[in-house]
Amino acid sequence: MDAVDKRRRLVVVGNGMAGARTVEEILERGGGDQFAITMFGEEPYGNYNRILLSNVLSGVDDEAGIFLNDMSWYAENGITLHVGTRVTRIDRFARRIYADDGTETPYDKLIIATGSRAFVPPIPGIHRPGRGYHQGVFAFRTIDDTRNMIRYAREHERAVVIGGGLLGLEAARGLQNHLAHVTLVHAAGHLMNAQLDAQAGAILRRSIERLGIEVVLGAHTTEVLGKHAVTGVKLKDGRTVACDVVVVAAGIRANAEMAATSGLPVERGIVVDDQMRVQDEVDIYSVGECAQHRGETYGLVAPLWEQARVLADHITGTNPNAAYHGSRLATKLKVAGVDVASMGLKEAERDDDETIVFAEPRKGVYKSLVIRDDRLVGAILLGDVRKVAFLMQAFDRGLALPKERVEMLFDLGAPSAEVSAELGDDVQVCNCNGVTKRALVGTVQGGVKTLTGVMDATRAGKGCGSCKGLVAQIVEWAADGEVEDDPAASWYVPGVPMPKAELMAAIREHGLKSVSAVFATLVPGGEEDAKSKMGLASLLRMMWGDEYVDERDARFINDRVHANIQRDGTFSVVPQIKGGVTTPAQLKRIAEVAEKYSVPLVKITGGQRIDLLGIRKEDLPRVWADLDMPSGYAYGKSFRTVKTCVGSDFCRFGVGDSTALGIAIEDRFKAIEGPGKMKLAVTGCPRNCAEAYVKDLGVVAIDGGRWEIYVGGAAGAHVRKGDLLAVVDSPDEVITLTGRFLQYYRESANWLERTYAWVPRLGIGHIRAVVVDDSDGIAARLDAAMAASVDAYRDPWLERRDPVTPGQFRTSLPLAVLPQVPVREAVPVPPASARGA
Repeated sequence: MDAVDKRRRLVVVGNGMAGARTVEEILERGGGDQFAITMFGEEPYGNYNRILLSNVLSGVDDEAGIFLNDMSWYAENGITLHVGTRVTRIDRFARRIYADDGTETPYDKLIIATGSRAFVPPIPGIHRPGRGYHQGVFAFRTIDDTRNMIRYAREHERAVVIGGGLLGLEAARGLQNHLAHVTLVHAAGHLMNAQLDAQAGAILRRSIERLGIEVVLGAHTTEVLGKHAVTGVKLKDGRTVACDVVVVAAGIRANAEMAATSGLPVERGIVVDDQMRVQDEVDIYSVGECAQHRGETYGLVAPLWEQARVLADHITGTNPNAAYHGSRLATKLKVAGVDVASMGLKEAERDDDETIVFAEPRKGVYKSLVIRDDRLVGAILLGDVRKVAFLMQAFDRGLALPKERVEMLFDLGAPSAEVSAELGDDVQVCNCNGVTKRALVGTVQGGVKTLTGVMDATRAGKGCGSCKGLVAQIVEWAADGEVEDDPAASWYVPGVPMPKAELMAAIREHGLKSVSAVFATLVPGGEEDAKSKMGLASLLRMMWGDEYVDERDARFINDRVHANIQRDGTFSVVPQIKGGVTTPAQLKRIAEVAEKYSVPLVKITGGQRIDLLGIRKEDLPRVWADLDMPSGYAYGKSFRTVKTCVGSDFCRFGVGDSTALGIAIEDRFKAIEGPGKMKLAVTGCPRNCAEAYVKDLGVVAIDGGRWEIYVGGAAGAHVRKGDLLAVVDSPDEVITLTGRFLQYYRESANWLERTYAWVPRLGIGHIRAVVVDDSDGIAARLDAAMAASVDAYRDPWLERRDPVTPGQFRTSLPLAVLPQVPVREAVPVPPASARGA
């Protein structure tokens, strides 16, 4: 019989950056022994860095790289996590919280960390009754918002971003990667008016316009136009701006409605004291953007981290006297590629305030200081932020300033840009994560002599990234110039200390055919790393084929149940439709399954397949059986699909049978594992209707019965035309080189590295020499390895007959009700005569 858990019950409402960071701080203070921790998050994910969503939008970061804590972190720390679940009210007297899935959870201590939501002004046309946002309108707050923007923007041309603050500028810059024209509309007279003065805002505008973004200032949006989808926005002065995408980035508001309806004190946010306790409550705390402390709410990360430390000190008893006294706001970041730093006052407020200004508009440089009583009380740096470390130190600590004020802006005697030695130990180097110089130096002196090691240990540079240069300087200074190269930078997965080639050699030498065997044999101490398991499983399946020993805990949820999990906890099912060609019988079965299981959304995918969205986990085996079609592998890091055009049979421009070749390629290589997903296309002529030039591998028919093969293309967040690998004379040669190229990619690419990054990294000349010319003498081995993988194929949907584990298809996630996509009737098109044709 299990022992009774005598720990107190700690419930955290909110799984964003503030909530998760607070739990981390509590665990660091031994809170795991004091509390049984339960967390609720509205989004169906682990914790991710919301600051980096603009990088995901622009394509700088892959969304997988912005997650701070994946699902395994919660399990490893004994945390019960409810994802995709919204808490609706708190009963303070019964000490229970209630969620929208019917969950009732008692608490001894409660932390509210519900964050903030996007502020959407009440502009006519921005919403549609019963449908939420008008089609083409987006907020920019979550990872789902970002995904939806990217997906929608691919098929449209012009965007308007409402809001010229930090978020609006980032959204505008990111959208340039997906749309031909972006206009930024801002109601104030200059950009970033909350952080910059008018002159700095004007210089920033010039820099933004040089990037190709149109800026309209003093512009109040009065209406979003368009009946069925967005066609433009109307401004107060009567002007209209044509667009088919609208992104609202007009600020944020504390997400405090649930607290208010539960009877807690709410003004601009949930009112808290210096220990982050909710006013008049002994056991309820609030932290982050939803909290109001001494009349202030904070939207920057650094104050949230300070609050988290104080709350953790207090709730664990580590320091019952810990107190939060508010934050002096100072920030350094990169806005749409432009360096910006701002702290304190924007402009002088008293007659005796001293102001120093330097402006070089043509270079995009602006610097201003506000000094009061010989202390720095405000500063703005734009375009040149080399002096920001010294200025932040002076602002934060009230240091005495040099008599020659110009020395504060230029390296004329004050600390230079190389400020590592001069900076005080308490200076906060990383504002996002609250990391001081002392913490960095202590980590180096503790034996960590690599830059990435120090960043991992302290989290410095893991927020917006603008401090990485200074962190590198401090690490080098603290190590006395003896900074070591980081060997982990070349590791295939983070938990196994080997580059890919060395790892594969060791796996073959020791005959390691399971993930656990790799950890036990190749990792000192045999310690298993959850983040490495999926990459290792993929590598082992590629190397051993049907000899691979499958361990289900090495798979993520998608691979365990062979379907793609959705935000509400349901799954999508995508059967294989080779080359986009189907039959009436298949279509009939798909329709019957959709009706039988009340599938809320049936969607034609970009890969010419049919997606059934909203399938419950326990229904997956029956859905697969009723479909009686093979898996389309829409959920794995694997070969996905081959898109084709009509080809030569029906198209009057076609010079090659692209449909037959596409079907043959997909039939041969279906489900092949890879470091990243692989999407292919075959098009019957250079008109490129199947978009072959922007696929991982694309084949184009040309005159004379010949075929061009392009590799390394992309049309997602990254847009890249593929490089020409070869021109061949027959479909058989296409299939041979396709297999050889994919095998070489599988063997030499990094985990999660798509071909559009791998091809330019190795160089098309090198790849052509190996794959086409056999310069390394490995072509026959590559062909044989691919053939072995092909022969090992087994349709994973056959597990419906014999589940691998008893709970493989048992419901495990709460299901949140999502709005269904309404089926709209086609808009009648007037006859040509009525259109003036």
